[in-house]
Amino acid sequence: MKKHILLILLLMSLCVTGIVGLQLFWNYQSYKITVKAFDHDINEALTSAVAKETDQRQDQIVKRFKGWLADTSLIIITADHKNRDSTTVFYTQDAHPKFREDIKRKSQFGLQDFKEKLDHITPKAKAYMIEHFGDRILKRDLKQGTVYYYTQMLGDSLQKVFNGSRMNPQEIKILFRRELAARNIDAGFILNPQKKADLFLTKQVNTNFRKPYKNDFVYAGFENPYTYFFRKIKWVIISSLLLIFITIGCFAYTIRILFSQQKLAQLKEAFISNMTHELNTPISSIKITAEALKSFKHRPETTYEYLDIITYQADKLSKLTSQILNNSQLIKNDATNWTKINLNDLVVTAIYDLKSQSESNYAMIESRLPDVAPWITGDTSSLRNVLINLIDNAFKYTTATPRITIDVIVSAKQAVINVTDNGIGIPEEYHLAVFEQFFRVPQGNLHDVKGFGLGLSYVRQVIQHHKGEVTVINNMPSGSIFTIKLPLS
Repeated sequence: MKKHILLILLLMSLCVTGIVGLQLFWNYQSYKITVKAFDHDINEALTSAVAKETDQRQDQIVKRFKGWLADTSLIIITADHKNRDSTTVFYTQDAHPKFREDIKRKSQFGLQDFKEKLDHITPKAKAYMIEHFGDRILKRDLKQGTVYYYTQMLGDSLQKVFNGSRMNPQEIKILFRRELAARNIDAGFILNPQKKADLFLTKQVNTNFRKPYKNDFVYAGFENPYTYFFRKIKWVIISSLLLIFITIGCFAYTIRILFSQQKLAQLKEAFISNMTHELNTPISSIKITAEALKSFKHRPETTYEYLDIITYQADKLSKLTSQILNNSQLIKNDATNWTKINLNDLVVTAIYDLKSQSESNYAMIESRLPDVAPWITGDTSSLRNVLINLIDNAFKYTTATPRITIDVIVSAKQAVINVTDNGIGIPEEYHLAVFEQFFRVPQGNLHDVKGFGLGLSYVRQVIQHHKGEVTVINNMPSGSIFTIKLPLS
């Protein structure tokens, strides 16, 4: 059976290890996926924030450009349709040319959507032309990172503003935070951190208008994104940990059950071996005596002697079977038949019941009782049997003249009974085990003391049923002290 248990434990260990390993691997993969998604989202968010901030700066340039076009002290706008297609053509010219050769220089262009034929510029047409020029032509040029000199003044002014435009860190920070929030990310970050160690960094994004020819990079470093990671996969982690704890708990419980079963099997084998030994002796005696009576004619006094032997051995068998039956009965939780018990009288009665055994063992039993007897509530017969069991054990397990002392003490709200003997004692490692059913302190293959390991188990059952407790300690230099604590009535 031991080999089978070890094999089962090995297989279960492999299964538990596999489950735990799979859960850890699954959590690690979930973490990697979350980190990858986080890396993708923060880079997308930064790219989007930079694009929006760039659009804002370009819109500001377009707005200023429209103002220059509308200012007649700077730019003169004219129109006519004197061309081969008879479509309206718009002309722009500096109001105050920078160079002499620019006096007659004009830039011309037509608007495909403008169908009206004009001989001269009108306020409405001028406004339309300025809006179209800024929103379509200039915005397209800015997106491409180029500056055209439609006039010298426009070109110089536009070039200066274009080259001087730089990203606004505060605006990018605001836009980046909004983009992160739209992606359910609320981790803190730093733009263009000086110290990059221990930071989760984004890719660098160019904010310069003339990309890729000129670079003005921005990037972000996240100080502690692990809170975000945990929040994203917390239910995965919690469910995995719960499954691991349940698996390990079931494994531990199974191990406990297996070892309990093994222990019960060992106790069962020991009980059967001990019981066989205990029952074989009186049975053999009865069989041999009966055969002797059957085979030979004896004198009446010899016959009576043999019958006494049979009666004695039959009584012994009866006591053994009664002990087994009494201990096999479950103590019911029915306390309706309980009565109030004078503890002093209970001790005196138990000692009197063992008077003949005390005399045959030359035992000395001393009881030290309080002047005012404590009263408890319980079953008189069961509690008397408890004391008888303890005193009887003191008779059995001693190599000298038995000396037994029974002390009754009233302490707080409970009565304490100490049964002290001078026997062989109980090794400390067995102080708890002796109260288990069928357990006997190992003594090799010796059977010097009769019994089945049921007496102390019965004692604990009765005391626990009476809401009390029983313990044992060593009595120096030899023997044991059994302590019973019962609540006062």
